[in-house]
Amino acid sequence: MKLPKELLLGLIPEHMLDRGLIVLEETLLKPIKILLEQRKLPKEGWNDDTIRLLLKILSSMDTDKDPKAARIGEREARVASPLISELAAGFVHGVGRSGVLIDPQPKAAGGSLMYQIANRLSEDILKKFGVENIKGAYILPLATGMSISLTLKVARDITGGRDVIYPRIDHKSPLNAISLVGLHPKIIPCKLDGDTVVSDPNEIEAAINGQTAAILTTTTFFPPRQADNVIAIAKIAKEKGIPHIINNAYGVQSPKIMKMIRSAIFKGRVDAIIQSTDKNFLCPIGGSIIASSDENFLRKVAHSYAGRATAGPVVQFLAAVLSLGENRYKELIQQQQNCYSLLKDLLGNLAEKFGERLLEVDHPIAIAMTITKPRIAHEIGAKLYTSRVTGPRGLPKPDSTFGTCYDEYPTQYLTINASIGVEETDIRSTVERLEKLLKKIPLS
Repeated sequence: MKLPKELLLGLIPEHMLDRGLIVLEETLLKPIKILLEQRKLPKEGWNDDTIRLLLKILSSMDTDKDPKAARIGEREARVASPLISELAAGFVHGVGRSGVLIDPQPKAAGGSLMYQIANRLSEDILKKFGVENIKGAYILPLATGMSISLTLKVARDITGGRDVIYPRIDHKSPLNAISLVGLHPKIIPCKLDGDTVVSDPNEIEAAINGQTAAILTTTTFFPPRQADNVIAIAKIAKEKGIPHIINNAYGVQSPKIMKMIRSAIFKGRVDAIIQSTDKNFLCPIGGSIIASSDENFLRKVAHSYAGRATAGPVVQFLAAVLSLGENRYKELIQQQQNCYSLLKDLLGNLAEKFGERLLEVDHPIAIAMTITKPRIAHEIGAKLYTSRVTGPRGLPKPDSTFGTCYDEYPTQYLTINASIGVEETDIRSTVERLEKLLKKIPLS
């Protein structure tokens, strides 16, 4: 992309003009040109001015920016004030067409281009960070649970079944997703293996029958729950001819989890992998990425979306990944791993000091520590919150075991995450405040 030099000749000295064009073309226009040519995640993140320019160029192509247009339809991207358009980054028409999410929209040439670029980058980043064998990916302006509903609807249409085989995860969102499309969860109880709560692929296989619509597995939940063995379950799904959907909510940040999903696709059947945009890519809540090794399944998901879609979560994801770039995202993953190691060391030392211990659970993002009576785990979690520490969870609660994924877990515990974007100061501050709280609650 170049600004025609001849239009500017004679206004300032030519050597000054050449120097100015170098700055404009190298800092702002060249990255956009490379993105449009390669349609890949840039190695280095962009500055905000370049991102704003790209979004401005694309949003200016939509028909609501045409001052001579006579707009008489019922949906013409009219807004109450310029601020409203700014909040949508100019993409007031949204993306997709009614009933087909990925179709270009005649009134939104720029919005349609933006959506296609964002989808290409979502596929590219998932491939670059572990799941090379997907065939495509779409961003949905829906949080993870609602996206699970869409994929289950497609699975139901394929099988005609009514039951979703669901290794127990005590999380309301997937359960709501199942019921939203008129299906029933067939919950497979977990087992206790040492400290770890695990699902059994053999029990999942035994639960499959003529009424099975799909299998819904999970890679990321709070310890002591461990990720489902999606490789073994994918083999079962392939053998039985049952759609298999993986809830990979915040697993993109974990090379180990992404490698496991890649192997599951290679060795068995995985119809869809769903991941949150906010939990993995540092952007606002409201979006998810559905990826698959089956292009036909992805198209059916896109055709199941009711109505047009807001562009908000899509453009936020696009801006986030352009800001980060491949190299910065690699740095963030390394930072997450470093902070996890730090948390494990500090929390382990703290546990030993107070007669507690860390639960031995294979989890790459979160750690759990026992809480011995009369210390009450859920109260400690609440007090951490009032101490301005957000995220820790104390379980089980006195009146419910929901959240533990196992009804008779032998100890109370506190879970603390070290997820992507966390910093060393967050880890140290959390452990320091936890120590102060424990000192106030003596065992005797």
